[in-house]
Amino acid sequence: MISLGGVIGTGLFLSSGYTIHEAGPLGTVIAYLVGALIVFAVMLCLGELSVAMPYTGAFHFYAKKYIGPSTGFVVAILYWLTWTIALGSEFTAAGLIMQKWFPHVPVWIWSLACMILIFLSNFFSVKIFAESEFLFSAIKVFAIIAFIILGLLAIVGILPVEGFSHAPGFANFYQNGWFPNGFGGVFTTMLTVNFAFSGTELIGITAGEAENPQEAIPSAIKTTLWRLVIFFIGSIVVMAALIPYKVAGVTQSPFVYVLNLIHVPFAADIMNFVVLTAIISAANSGLYASTRMLWSLSNEGTIPKAFQKTGKNGVPTLALIVSMLGGIFALISSKVAASTVYLVLVSISGLAVVIVWMAIALAELNFRKQFLKEGHQLSELKYRTPWYPVVPYFAFIASLLSCILIWFDPTQRVALYYTIPFVAICYLIHYLWRNFGKKVEEVEE
Repeated sequence: MISLGGVIGTGLFLSSGYTIHEAGPLGTVIAYLVGALIVFAVMLCLGELSVAMPYTGAFHFYAKKYIGPSTGFVVAILYWLTWTIALGSEFTAAGLIMQKWFPHVPVWIWSLACMILIFLSNFFSVKIFAESEFLFSAIKVFAIIAFIILGLLAIVGILPVEGFSHAPGFANFYQNGWFPNGFGGVFTTMLTVNFAFSGTELIGITAGEAENPQEAIPSAIKTTLWRLVIFFIGSIVVMAALIPYKVAGVTQSPFVYVLNLIHVPFAADIMNFVVLTAIISAANSGLYASTRMLWSLSNEGTIPKAFQKTGKNGVPTLALIVSMLGGIFALISSKVAASTVYLVLVSISGLAVVIVWMAIALAELNFRKQFLKEGHQLSELKYRTPWYPVVPYFAFIASLLSCILIWFDPTQRVALYYTIPFVAICYLIHYLWRNFGKKVEEVEE
């Protein structure tokens, strides 16, 4: 449920409309199916690593051990930045939704209330975080299942649909041609689709704090694909069948649009509540993930040991506070430097998750090779990535292609301009610190 909580967010509830508009109905279904396969392949790679080495804040540890120390550092920084930037945007979004119900209360008050709620959920104990995340996820899952059922009833004509005197069926899929904007839209929207799926890898972050990772992690991974297919593909099919592709993503959430079409009472209020839940859930998961990533960096000696210290409830307090401050900085920069600082941060975080997926796949390839070279047998692994090495190679190459293909979308191309130099600078800083910073420390000692 924590993994689902991380993945079902504004990427599905809001951004899916943009994908339908750009790729067309059938193109969107294909893009999300490919995205589901990519993320499932990444999860299969992560499964073997996290069961063999259950470690809190795991990605950075695997990348450091099986790719290189500098790559481990870059992966940690990118993933921390991704969730921290997300925190800032989630706080704003929560305030804007609350203002729709309470128009006379300033947005910043609701944003502040959301910050306090999320901070306290993470501060007191991992158990409180997990139970609150379970509740938030359950609301989202129930809402999506209800949406799919209502949508299917409308598609076959059991529920009346505004503007139709007959069952709409799946005419939207072919009446403007199978790919109204050309097949290229499927490829250029892949980064948006991958961003919508980001969060599933949270299973790896939680590995070190799971009671029985050898059973819990494989179980979660096995159910990931069919859940993604049901929730994402099911929702997309309903939306694509009922919303003309030219209208999708232009004015409002596609979920609200569909519910209004079939005259569901209080449709906008219901979906605003669900989206608010999704926002709080994503912020909850984001603060947890970014806190554990800082703890992990500290535990490995990359950043000061102070970030490693935990309170009575086992929560790394300083790492939590700094991650929260990072989210507040992102929130402030979105207001005072939206076209400069914030644009750079968002562009980098958009690509960051896909780069992390590439690192997971490459770490799995190197882990298996080293494991066998050391004289171990495959039977010793409690969980093995199936179809090795096809799955990790597919995960790596498909993730890489989704990064490269955004070059052909002018609106997303800017992400490459900022991310590539940022990654190069991170490598350079870590290289200099390892080769010169440590030597200075040793001389001083």
